[in-house]
Amino acid sequence: MSRSRLAGTLWPETEEHRALARLRTGIWRVNQAAPELVVTAAGEIALHTRAEVDVRDVVDRSLRVLHGGEVDATAWSPGEDAGDLLPDWEDEWLADARERLRQMRLHVMETVAERLCETGSYGLAIEVALTVLRADMLRESAHRVLVRVHLAEGNLGEAWRAYETCVHVLDRELGVRPTRATSDLLAGRPPGVRRRGLSHPH
Repeated sequence: MSRSRLAGTLWPETEEHRALARLRTGIWRVNQAAPELVVTAAGEIALHTRAEVDVRDVVDRSLRVLHGGEVDATAWSPGEDAGDLLPDWEDEWLADARERLRQMRLHVMETVAERLCETGSYGLAIEVALTVLRADMLRESAHRVLVRVHLAEGNLGEAWRAYETCVHVLDRELGVRPTRATSDLLAGRPPGVRRRGLSHPH
Protein backbone atom coordinates (compact mmCIF):
# COMPACT_ATOMS: atom_id res chain seq x y z
CA MET A 1 0.00 0.00 0.00
CA SER A 2 1.01 3.62 -0.17
CA ARG A 3 3.25 5.15 2.49
CA SER A 4 0.60 7.65 3.56
CA ARG A 5 -2.12 5.01 3.90
CA LEU A 6 0.09 2.69 5.95
CA ALA A 7 1.26 5.53 8.19
CA GLY A 8 -2.34 6.63 8.72
CA THR A 9 -3.39 3.07 9.55
CA LEU A 10 -0.63 2.51 12.08
CA TRP A 11 -0.82 5.95 13.71
CA PRO A 12 -4.31 7.34 13.03
CA GLU A 13 -4.16 9.94 15.82
CA THR A 14 -0.80 11.36 14.73
CA GLU A 15 -0.18 14.24 12.33
CA GLU A 16 0.71 12.97 8.87
CA HIS A 17 4.30 14.23 8.78
CA ARG A 18 5.01 12.66 12.19
CA ALA A 19 3.34 9.39 11.17
CA LEU A 20 5.43 9.25 7.99
CA ALA A 21 8.58 9.88 10.05
CA ARG A 22 7.67 7.02 12.36
CA LEU A 23 7.08 4.82 9.34
CA ARG A 24 10.51 5.62 7.89
CA THR A 25 12.11 4.72 11.21
CA GLY A 26 10.06 1.55 11.47
CA ILE A 27 11.02 0.39 7.99
CA TRP A 28 14.70 1.07 8.71
CA ARG A 29 14.57 -0.93 11.94
CA VAL A 30 12.77 -3.85 10.33
CA ASN A 31 15.26 -4.03 7.49
CA GLN A 32 18.15 -3.87 9.94
CA ALA A 33 16.78 -7.01 11.63
CA ALA A 34 15.68 -8.72 8.41
CA PRO A 35 17.36 -7.20 5.35
CA GLU A 36 15.04 -6.44 2.41
CA LEU A 37 11.96 -7.76 4.22
CA VAL A 38 10.14 -4.47 3.54
CA VAL A 39 10.45 -3.15 0.00
CA THR A 40 9.76 0.49 -0.89
CA ALA A 41 9.39 1.96 -4.38
CA ALA A 42 7.56 4.96 -5.84
CA GLY A 43 5.76 5.71 -2.61
CA GLU A 44 4.52 2.13 -2.26
CA ILE A 45 5.44 -0.32 0.49
CA ALA A 46 5.26 -4.12 0.37
CA LEU A 47 6.75 -7.22 1.91
CA HIS A 48 9.35 -8.99 -0.17
CA THR A 49 7.78 -11.65 -2.38
CA ARG A 50 9.83 -14.35 -0.64
CA ALA A 51 8.63 -13.35 2.81
CA GLU A 52 6.81 -16.11 4.70
CA VAL A 53 3.84 -14.82 6.70
CA ASP A 54 2.19 -17.20 9.15
CA VAL A 55 -1.19 -15.46 8.92
CA ARG A 56 -1.16 -15.66 5.13
CA ASP A 57 -0.37 -19.39 5.41
CA VAL A 58 -3.28 -19.95 7.81
CA VAL A 59 -5.66 -18.06 5.52
CA ASP A 60 -4.52 -20.01 2.45
CA ARG A 61 -4.93 -23.36 4.21
CA SER A 62 -8.29 -22.29 5.59
CA LEU A 63 -9.68 -21.26 2.23
CA ARG A 64 -8.57 -24.54 0.66
CA VAL A 65 -10.45 -26.50 3.34
CA LEU A 66 -13.56 -24.32 3.15
CA HIS A 67 -13.63 -24.77 -0.63
CA GLY A 68 -13.69 -28.54 -0.24
CA GLY A 69 -9.99 -29.27 -0.44
CA GLU A 70 -8.28 -32.15 1.28
CA VAL A 71 -7.94 -31.86 5.05
CA ASP A 72 -4.54 -32.33 6.63
CA ALA A 73 -5.43 -33.18 10.21
CA THR A 74 -1.84 -32.63 11.36
CA ALA A 75 -2.08 -28.98 10.26
CA TRP A 76 -4.98 -28.45 12.68
CA SER A 77 -3.76 -30.34 15.72
CA PRO A 78 -6.32 -30.46 18.55
CA GLY A 79 -3.83 -29.05 21.03
CA GLU A 80 -3.26 -25.98 18.89
CA ASP A 81 -4.86 -22.91 20.40
CA ALA A 82 -7.34 -21.06 18.23
CA GLY A 83 -5.98 -17.81 19.62
CA ASP A 84 -6.10 -14.18 18.58
CA LEU A 85 -3.91 -12.46 16.05
CA LEU A 86 -1.15 -10.55 17.90
CA PRO A 87 -2.91 -10.96 21.29
CA ASP A 88 -0.60 -8.54 23.12
CA TRP A 89 -1.34 -5.67 20.71
CA GLU A 90 -4.19 -3.23 21.34
CA ASP A 91 -4.11 -1.24 18.08
CA GLU A 92 -7.56 -0.52 16.63
CA TRP A 93 -6.49 -1.40 13.07
CA LEU A 94 -6.09 -5.03 14.16
CA ALA A 95 -9.73 -5.54 15.17
CA ASP A 96 -11.16 -6.50 11.76
CA ALA A 97 -8.24 -8.71 10.76
CA ARG A 98 -8.25 -10.39 14.17
CA GLU A 99 -11.95 -11.23 14.00
CA ARG A 100 -11.70 -12.42 10.39
CA LEU A 101 -8.88 -14.80 11.29
CA ARG A 102 -10.66 -16.04 14.42
CA GLN A 103 -13.90 -16.79 12.58
CA MET A 104 -12.09 -18.44 9.69
CA ARG A 105 -10.06 -20.64 12.00
CA LEU A 106 -13.07 -21.78 14.03
CA HIS A 107 -15.08 -22.54 10.89
CA VAL A 108 -12.21 -24.55 9.47
CA MET A 109 -11.70 -26.53 12.66
CA GLU A 110 -15.40 -27.44 12.68
CA THR A 111 -15.04 -28.59 9.08
CA VAL A 112 -11.95 -30.60 9.99
CA ALA A 113 -13.84 -32.29 12.85
CA GLU A 114 -16.70 -33.20 10.51
CA ARG A 115 -14.31 -34.62 7.89
CA LEU A 116 -12.48 -36.65 10.55
CA CYS A 117 -15.83 -37.99 11.70
CA GLU A 118 -16.67 -39.06 8.15
CA THR A 119 -13.44 -41.07 7.97
CA GLY A 120 -14.05 -42.74 11.34
CA SER A 121 -11.40 -40.78 13.25
CA TYR A 122 -13.86 -40.08 16.06
CA GLY A 123 -11.42 -39.46 18.88
CA LEU A 124 -9.47 -36.85 16.93
CA ALA A 125 -12.72 -35.30 15.66
CA ILE A 126 -13.91 -34.89 19.26
CA GLU A 127 -10.61 -33.30 20.28
CA VAL A 128 -10.80 -30.77 17.45
CA ALA A 129 -14.44 -29.93 18.27
CA LEU A 130 -13.55 -29.45 21.93
CA THR A 131 -10.69 -27.14 20.94
CA VAL A 132 -13.23 -24.92 19.17
CA LEU A 133 -15.45 -24.93 22.25
CA ARG A 134 -12.53 -23.97 24.46
CA ALA A 135 -12.07 -20.95 22.21
CA ASP A 136 -15.79 -20.06 22.21
CA MET A 137 -18.15 -22.01 24.48
CA LEU A 138 -21.15 -20.11 23.09
CA ARG A 139 -20.53 -21.40 19.56
CA GLU A 140 -23.58 -23.57 18.98
CA SER A 141 -22.30 -24.93 15.68
CA ALA A 142 -19.34 -26.48 17.53
CA HIS A 143 -21.68 -28.07 20.09
CA ARG A 144 -23.63 -29.46 17.15
CA VAL A 145 -20.51 -30.98 15.60
CA LEU A 146 -19.64 -32.64 18.91
CA VAL A 147 -23.12 -34.16 19.21
CA ARG A 148 -22.91 -35.48 15.65
CA VAL A 149 -19.53 -37.11 16.26
CA HIS A 150 -20.81 -38.90 19.38
CA LEU A 151 -23.84 -40.12 17.46
CA ALA A 152 -21.71 -41.35 14.56
CA GLU A 153 -19.57 -43.28 17.01
CA GLY A 154 -22.66 -44.83 18.56
CA ASN A 155 -22.32 -43.13 21.94
CA LEU A 156 -25.87 -41.92 22.54
CA GLY A 157 -25.27 -41.12 26.20
CA GLU A 158 -22.28 -38.94 25.31
CA ALA A 159 -24.36 -37.23 22.63
CA TRP A 160 -27.05 -36.38 25.18
CA ARG A 161 -24.46 -35.08 27.63
CA ALA A 162 -22.95 -32.87 24.94
CA TYR A 163 -26.41 -31.60 24.04
CA GLU A 164 -27.31 -30.88 27.67
CA THR A 165 -24.06 -28.95 28.07
CA CYS A 166 -25.06 -26.84 25.07
CA VAL A 167 -28.54 -26.26 26.57
CA HIS A 168 -27.07 -25.23 29.91
CA VAL A 169 -24.43 -22.88 28.49
CA LEU A 170 -26.81 -21.09 26.11
CA ASP A 171 -29.46 -20.71 28.82
CA ARG A 172 -27.00 -19.47 31.44
CA GLU A 173 -25.10 -17.04 29.21
CA LEU A 174 -27.72 -15.92 26.68
CA GLY A 175 -31.09 -16.98 28.07
CA VAL A 176 -31.95 -18.91 24.90
CA ARG A 177 -32.54 -22.52 23.83
CA PRO A 178 -30.54 -24.31 21.13
CA THR A 179 -31.82 -23.84 17.59
CA ARG A 180 -33.86 -26.51 15.86
CA ALA A 181 -30.85 -27.60 13.84
CA THR A 182 -29.24 -28.68 17.11
CA SER A 183 -32.27 -30.09 18.93
CA ASP A 184 -33.30 -32.13 15.86
CA LEU A 185 -30.09 -34.14 16.10
CA LEU A 186 -31.57 -36.07 19.01
CA ALA A 187 -35.22 -35.92 17.98
CA GLY A 188 -36.96 -39.27 18.37
CA ARG A 189 -34.23 -40.75 20.56
CA PRO A 190 -35.67 -42.94 23.33
CA PRO A 191 -36.14 -40.74 26.42
CA GLY A 192 -35.26 -43.70 28.65
CA VAL A 193 -31.83 -43.89 27.02
CA ARG A 194 -31.47 -40.17 27.62
CA ARG A 195 -32.24 -40.51 31.34
CA ARG A 196 -29.92 -43.48 31.80
CA GLY A 197 -27.15 -41.74 29.88
CA LEU A 198 -27.40 -38.63 32.05
CA SER A 199 -28.11 -40.21 35.43
CA HIS A 200 -26.00 -43.36 35.26
CA PRO A 201 -22.85 -42.68 33.24
CA HIS A 202 -21.47 -46.08 34.19
